[in-house]
Amino acid sequence: QERLVESGGGLVQAGDSLRLSCATSGLSFRLYAMGWWRQAPGKQREFVSSINWDASSTRYADSVKGRFTVSRDNAKSTVYLQMNSLRPEDTAVYYCAVGKTIATMIGPDAGGVGSWGQGTLVTVSS
Repeated sequence: QERLVESGGGLVQAGDSLRLSCATSGLSFRLYAMGWWRQAPGKQREFVSSINWDASSTRYADSVKGRFTVSRDNAKSTVYLQMNSLRPEDTAVYYCAVGKTIATMIGPDAGGVGSWGQGTLVTVSS
């Protein structure tokens, strides 16, 4: 059974940095694209970033380009999201996602997502 567990969220001030991690188990991690989505209070879940199976391709939402960096460690079956220059509008629950099809990129739409993590809360104060 696939399991995705996010960590690294917390309360920070505007301009600070955080690194989110998503540890996975129960899947052949190296074969699947991974991604991050977020959901702010009262808003729909939105795409943040994704990375393909061998890290040769990444995607970012315009709102985070130049500030966030996605990476993965296939030996640890873990995907990361480095978030710099955080803004109050980045406040949200951040969800890790794994693709449902081998060797197929995911995002920005969520149609290609097979499983989600439980989310980790990031709060950025002004």
